[in-house]
This record gives sequence, C-alpha cells and structure tokens, in this order.
Amino acid sequence: MPERRLRWHWGMLHVLVSDRLFWAVALLMALVWGLPVSEPLFAKLFPLLARPVYLQEPFAELLWQHCKLVGLSSVFAIGLGSLAGIGVTRTAGQQFKPMVDTLAAMGQTFPPVAVLAVAVPLVGFGELPALLALALYGVLPVLQSTVTGLQAVPPAMRQVAAGMGMSPWMRLIQLEVPLALPVWLAGVRSSVIINIGTAAIASTVGAKTLGSPIIVGLSGFNTAYILQGAVLVGLLAVVTDMAFERLAKRAAWHA
Repeated sequence: MPERRLRWHWGMLHVLVSDRLFWAVALLMALVWGLPVSEPLFAKLFPLLARPVYLQEPFAELLWQHCKLVGLSSVFAIGLGSLAGIGVTRTAGQQFKPMVDTLAAMGQTFPPVAVLAVAVPLVGFGELPALLALALYGVLPVLQSTVTGLQAVPPAMRQVAAGMGMSPWMRLIQLEVPLALPVWLAGVRSSVIINIGTAAIASTVGAKTLGSPIIVGLSGFNTAYILQGAVLVGLLAVVTDMAFERLAKRAAWHA
C-alpha cells in the first residue's frame, strides 16, 4: 500500500510538472504577488523613473476586479448571443436572422471607447458603462458560433429524431446542442479572450482593472507601469485560452 500511494503521488507530480496550464497559472500568481516587491529590478531597468513599480492598488485586487468585470460581461454576452442564435435557427425565427446579424455586427463595429463615451453620461463612471461596452462587444462571436454550430447539424439526423417522436425542444436539447457544442465553445472562447484585452480600457472610466497601471503609465509617461499592466493582461489571456483549449478537447471528445 505505501508503494502504491508513493507511485500515485509521483504520478500526480509528473502530471503537474508537465501541465502547461498549471505553470501559466503559477507564473501569473507569482507576478501578481511578486511585482510589488520587484522595485530593485525595475529601478535598474528604468533608472530615470522615480516610482518604477505600480503601488496605487494591489495587483491581486486589480486581477480580481478585471476577472469579475470580464466574467459578468461575458455571462451577459454568452446568454444573449446563445439565445439569439437558437431563436434565429428555429423555423419561426429565421426571418429575423438578417436583423439580428446586423445588430450584433453593429455592436462590435463600434469601438469600445466610443461605447464608453456614450454610456458614461447616461449611467456615470465606474463598472456599469464598462459592463455595457464589453457585453455588446462580446455578443457577435457567440451568436455566430451558435448559428454555425446549429446549422451544421445534418438534416437527416433531425428527420430521424422527429421520426422517433422527439419534440422540437427535445431535438434541440438532446441532439442539436451536443453536436453544436464544440463550435459554440469556440465562439465563447473568442468572446472571452476579446473581453479580457478590451477590459483594460475600462480604467479610463473609473473601473479598477489590470488596465489601471497602463492608463496611469500612459498619462504619466511611465513605461514600467505600462509594461507591468500589459504583461499581466496578456498572461491572463494566455491562461484563459489554455483553459478553454482543455475544455474544447473534452467537449469534442464527448460530442
């Protein structure tokens, strides 16, 4: 028994060591907690800067706020895009597909900065205008992937399911959604990754995100702040992309 447990522990350790996602998350956490104490390093890299490390807010708090903003906006975008995609692929909703496509495309055509500029006078500064901008910006990839995935289901399979007595709702849940899941997940992945990068500009309207060091650095000509914020945003996007890649493999295996 002790030998079996030892082999199990060594096996788990080997899995962790060879896991790219694990190391990416570890690197992100190390930077979040290590950057505040890295002033000697950045002082050597940027000797002309009086304050080479961003200390106005803890990076851990900024990471949490960034993830919360992206998560809330993505939930709205995924829900709206998925429901709209399902609706326009039903027989009763096919006539609305051109209008829905146009509205979703318009939502992503407008730059997020423009949406923020319009939303601030209406709802004020803070997270709310950022949520609106990110949610509108993330709908189109989800909508397109939902429609593409559902339309890719072979008509013959739909006919067989109908011949077995399955209702339209049962066909959607038990047949179409499982087959469309990998394609839908690819759209969700694109939407979330886009929002991670776009959320950085939400700091221009008072939202606390990993973009705060970037905005402060741009306004104060502090290259070190810009580098610190950009590295954390980029690494967060990499970690999220790796997580979705693993989820997509499982979805494809179960499909």
